[in-house]
Amino acid sequence: MLVRRAAVLAALAATLAGCGSSHPPRGAAPSPAAPVAAPSPVLPSASPTPAAVSSPAAGLTTITYTQAATGFPADPDQASMVPLAEALQLDANAPAYDAPGGTARAYLTPKISGVDLIMPIVSRRDGWVAVLLPSVNRSVGWLPPGGWHTTPLRDQIVVHRGAFTLTWLRDGAAQQTWTVTVGAPATQTPLGRTFVLGRSTQPSKVYAGLDVLALGAVPDDKKAVAAGLADAHTGIHAWYRNEFGYPGSNGCVRMPPAAQQVLLANIPPGTSVVVLP
Repeated sequence: MLVRRAAVLAALAATLAGCGSSHPPRGAAPSPAAPVAAPSPVLPSASPTPAAVSSPAAGLTTITYTQAATGFPADPDQASMVPLAEALQLDANAPAYDAPGGTARAYLTPKISGVDLIMPIVSRRDGWVAVLLPSVNRSVGWLPPGGWHTTPLRDQIVVHRGAFTLTWLRDGAAQQTWTVTVGAPATQTPLGRTFVLGRSTQPSKVYAGLDVLALGAVPDDKKAVAAGLADAHTGIHAWYRNEFGYPGSNGCVRMPPAAQQVLLANIPPGTSVVVLP
């Protein structure tokens, strides 16, 4: 689901790692090539009988753009390139659990920093669904049946750090591949699966006047980045110099402006992103 620009104007300020923006992410409005029928879920439900739902403990934190949470399980397929064909958005604030019928670890919200929070579904079990979490690298949270709606996903972004490439895929087929710059050795682009949170407007000329795609991933080592970027998110953005194919950013992926324009025109929030070694 796309967010209107007006809904973001009063959002919390957020900073993208290595991008230097004080603007929050906002929903993209790409024009897809053609409407398609909703695909089948990636993984079928293991059982039609939902697992029991325990009551969340008092005082649970809420995951925000700057506030993460602990106790969630690791993504079991962090390096998987299998396209994620479905995403989820909550209808209201809801607790996320560490397993079906497990312990509630934090609350998730329908929006984050004023934009729709659309999270890719990675697994289903006993009526529950596991989604990739924002602000918590390589982790998943489980949600019980009901209280959310889904939307199909067509696109995927795959970044190979060692090869300095970014590939855009649609319906499992590679569309274009570009040479990019990734994080420097001390501030590497976080590995694993994440997703596009939304877009952040970048007024600086170093971003070629183009928006950044803000991701759900955050710096793995917050002490390695400048203090002002400690609560930042990784992004994919254009770069004003024609210098790509090396590790040199604070964690963001830098692209040629023409390549960034292609992504901005085609990639909606919720799109899965896989960063490989």
